[in-house]
Amino acid sequence: MEQTAEESQETEELKETEETAEAEETGEAEEEKEAEEIVEEEEEVVEEAVEEVEKPKREKIEEEIVEEKIYTVPLGRAWISPRKRRAPRATRILKNFLHRHMKIKTEAEEGEETERLVVSNEVNEKIWSRGIEKPPRKIRVRAVKNKEGVITVFLAEGD
Repeated sequence: MEQTAEESQETEELKETEETAEAEETGEAEEEKEAEEIVEEEEEVVEEAVEEVEKPKREKIEEEIVEEKIYTVPLGRAWISPRKRRAPRATRILKNFLHRHMKIKTEAEEGEETERLVVSNEVNEKIWSRGIEKPPRKIRVRAVKNKEGVITVFLAEGD
């Protein structure tokens, strides 16, 4: 008693129609439809939220890079200070180094804005990775200047 694919599909369809007829009698079909509609609406809301979250990331990537340099910043002088002040001093040394080497304007002239220095979270975590008492002796960073004059500091590749 072998059935072909078409016959088995027809028998499945008949079973489904019988089940829906029984469900309609009990009123379960309406509840199932409402539940499916609610699930579909929730999926749409989640998809919209995901799209909104992804948009700012794309915009940051598309920023125009004017200048990009890789530096090895010596932080050994941070070890001269007391143990509990070393990591904050290493951060200050890094910022001062980049102010000097990227020629950041600290005072605004007429019609110009001051340039900003933004240290990324990954660089900060690298300095603080071993705690306040033991910052790294040196760190490799990538300084990127965009067209608005904002300089962002990232960890160099491989670190």
